[in-house]
Amino acid sequence: MNVKQEMQIPWHCIWITGAGRGIGAALARLLCERGATVYGSARNLDELNQLQSSLVSAPGKFIPVPLDIRRPAEIAALFERWDREQRFPELVVLNAGTHDPASAEAFSAQRCRRLLDINLQGTINCLDPVLHRYLAGRKGHIAVMASVAGYRGLPTAAAYCASKAALISLCESLYMDLHGTGMRLQVINPGFVRTPLTDKNTFQMPALMEVDDAAEAIYRGLLSSRFEIAFPRRFVFWMKLLRLLPNRLYLSLMRRATQKTL
Repeated sequence: MNVKQEMQIPWHCIWITGAGRGIGAALARLLCERGATVYGSARNLDELNQLQSSLVSAPGKFIPVPLDIRRPAEIAALFERWDREQRFPELVVLNAGTHDPASAEAFSAQRCRRLLDINLQGTINCLDPVLHRYLAGRKGHIAVMASVAGYRGLPTAAAYCASKAALISLCESLYMDLHGTGMRLQVINPGFVRTPLTDKNTFQMPALMEVDDAAEAIYRGLLSSRFEIAFPRRFVFWMKLLRLLPNRLYLSLMRRATQKTL
């Protein structure tokens, strides 16, 4: 029997942020095809509607939720609706994020703020109400999308790496605080995945994965008991090894690898 068919999906209702494209859309598709009801949120309603149209024959159901995670009032309105309907998601995947590669010459507070407002503060805006509702019910499953880019600084990705490093630390702290509460919290650290965000990169990306393969890896990780869902395995191994290097050696290696003066 196919491994995919053997797996029983444990969630009936799921919320995924950043579901309009990339990893979020691929994961929403996979979960709908395996029978779940997925609320997919994003700012671009057209992308959500297109995804919904492509899933009309799926065993599950995709429900578009236009939402700007930078706006707490919009998130509060969504949660009030779920409270009225008594249909709160059992799994929340806080996936929404962006990337804006820039060299030191193009560095600016405005660019950093724009990225951090989505990647970090936007995730926190969603995490706040989810966390408190799950704690009240002593159950629930949250997964936060970070990145292996949060392990160490990378060229032209100062704000992006900072946002992902912050999310990793945030999840590590909350994971310890949530021990014994009945809740599950995981952090997702992908390597390079072919999406509209990585299409912005001008360098060769090692171990580049297709988005459907990434969605499958995330799904398997969500079914596991691991805190960190990181892939692809070999690339993650080398990235974690780089974390152990002294700064002088790491910066020298990265300078040579990227042919840039850091």
